Amino acid sequence: MPPIFFVIMTTHQSSNDPQRSPGAPAWAAYVLALLIGCLGMPVSPVAAAGSESERQVLRVGAQRPIKTIAQASRLARNGARIEVDAGTYAGDVAVWTQDGLSLRAVGGRVVLLAAGASAEGKAIWVVRAQGMQVEGFDFRGAAVPGRNGAGIRFERGSLLVRDCSFTNNETGLLTSNDPEAVLEVENSEFAYNQRPDGHNHNLYVGQIARVTVTGSYFHHAHIGHLLKSRAAVSHILYNRLTDEPGGRASYELEFPNGGVAVVVGNLIEQGPQTENPAIISYGAEGYKWPTNALSLVHNTLVDHLPAGGVPLRVWPGAVTVRVYNNLLVGPGAIEASGTGEARSNFKATDADFVNAPGLDYRLKADSHLVGQAAEADAFATADRLLLPTREYVHPQSTRALGGRVGNPGAFQGTVRKSP
Repeated sequence: MPPIFFVIMTTHQSSNDPQRSPGAPAWAAYVLALLIGCLGMPVSPVAAAGSESERQVLRVGAQRPIKTIAQASRLARNGARIEVDAGTYAGDVAVWTQDGLSLRAVGGRVVLLAAGASAEGKAIWVVRAQGMQVEGFDFRGAAVPGRNGAGIRFERGSLLVRDCSFTNNETGLLTSNDPEAVLEVENSEFAYNQRPDGHNHNLYVGQIARVTVTGSYFHHAHIGHLLKSRAAVSHILYNRLTDEPGGRASYELEFPNGGVAVVVGNLIEQGPQTENPAIISYGAEGYKWPTNALSLVHNTLVDHLPAGGVPLRVWPGAVTVRVYNNLLVGPGAIEASGTGEARSNFKATDADFVNAPGLDYRLKADSHLVGQAAEADAFATADRLLLPTREYVHPQSTRALGGRVGNPGAFQGTVRKSP
């Protein structure tokens, strides 16, 4: 298959950007990101926390001596484990600077209502820490005078967010441009985050070293994007990013400054009310990283825009594009500039899927697309992430795949017609 060259068309770009210009050294971020990704370095420095028996444990709840999360944030030492009893904590905001922290909801969900409060005028939580892990928290209602009130403002270090939700904030989760920062998001939900002028994003990742997002559910942005990443390395794996009725995301997924972007196993749907025809955009604001490469593999891209929709738009520049084994639903075509390869990408209709109106895009067993995926070993030799090992399960989880990955698109399971 020859290299791909496509015509590039101009498109509307939201001008209200919550990040300021970074000025961070690109090489430092890129090298760190490659080391972390290639060596499989963990987010949490376990060794720094000491043995489990030596670890400080703080328990927070209405019936505990420590009644607020803010109090726990002041008492915690490096490596502490903080267990928060299920319930609603209103106006309980905090700044975290200790390394190796683990925060976990116990006995159910912990709902963090901003209720007009914010940490440092920025967010419900502000994080400047290495190896912090957060699990089981719902961040709601953050609003600040600067109009970037976030559930979490992640400014420095490394952060793992698992099984959390970010809803009805001005911005869901917002990072800085620290060139050494690393963010991982697993099995979480982002929805209905917007500031009064409607231009913020569900997840906004600045020019950090690396972001990895898996098993997560993004929906109902308003003019802003479902997921926007300026990171040197972005791994977007096995997620659902869908506008859905009433959703008006500008882009469903954007990499405005390029970088190394690996997009595998995602269901991405553009609704009919969007103001921007591109579902995925790469390089619209200029390439800032020494290496710019996009791999779009085994995704299901659904365009519900009545006319003019574009599944992927790659802007001109020194960029490598690999597009393999995707399903494209809707009339639009890929528009990409640069060198690369496109292979085994198929047009599909609603009739190929179990329940397209209900956003169930598993293939029917009798679809002609079953088993049509190209063998992945050849193009994935240099990057094993391009070989799908899991698939998204709604809502907010993934499951392991067994055996050969034979179907194009995000889902390998098929469903037979009822007898």
